[in-house]
Order: sequence, then C-alpha cells, then structure tokens
Amino acid sequence: MINGPVQSGDLFIFYGLLKSGARGAPEHIDLKGGGAFQEACRFRGRLVDLGGFPGAMDGDTLCHGQVYRLDDAGLIGALDEFEGVDAGDPARSLYVRRRTEILDDDAKPTGQSAWIYWYAKPAGGAPDVAEGNWPLEAGKARI
Repeated sequence: MINGPVQSGDLFIFYGLLKSGARGAPEHIDLKGGGAFQEACRFRGRLVDLGGFPGAMDGDTLCHGQVYRLDDAGLIGALDEFEGVDAGDPARSLYVRRRTEILDDDAKPTGQSAWIYWYAKPAGGAPDVAEGNWPLEAGKARI
C-alpha cells in the first residue's frame, strides 16, 4: 500500500536524515517527543546519494536503517511534507510511503513490517551509497 493510513504505534524505518543524530535532520519535527527511536535494522533495497540526502529504491542490497515507533500519528503530515509526499498524486511525489519487511543484521525477517519512504523519481546518475549505510554526518538540511 502506498501512502496508506498511519496509526499511533506504527513502525517506520529511517535510513537518512530522519535517523537519530543525523546532520540535516528536520528541526521542526519533534521526533523524540512524538515517538521513540529503537534498534538498528536492515531492509532490502538500494540507497542512492542524492546530494546531501539519500533515497531508498527497489533493489537487493542489504541496507541499514533505524526503527522508529510513531506514538503521535499527528506527526505524519509533517513527515510526509518533509519527504515530499503528495498523497493525492503519488506520481508527483519525491518519495512515497510504503510498508516493507524489517530484517535483522543477518538479513532474517523479524516478523515485523514498517513504513519506509521510497524515492519515487528515477535515480539518474546518482551513485549508490556504500554498503547501503548513509553516514550520520553526511546530511544537508533540505528545508
């Protein structure tokens, strides 16, 4: 499901600017007050460097992320806006929000799924992020 309804208690996988401690994180979104950062995780995909922020795309690389539990579903509007989600027209979105399977460090399913923001545009010549792991210090503020 793309851009479906989000409820309090839903899990997210953050892999770039939304990770705890990431440079370039959106200061106007109270992630610590609206939920809880949890353990590191993995997911299958492909991370590309879009020039100061990453984009996750379909692929088979074992990528690194961080699980986040959203306690305040009222934050979803700000998160979607930050990620350039157009709920009414996914084709116009910079990212789309979609569920994916959470994997452990050995690439085994944890039995849980989470929302993740997938880059919705062509990668063009964007280089892959080394080892599918966006460094915390690599980010640049987008908003």
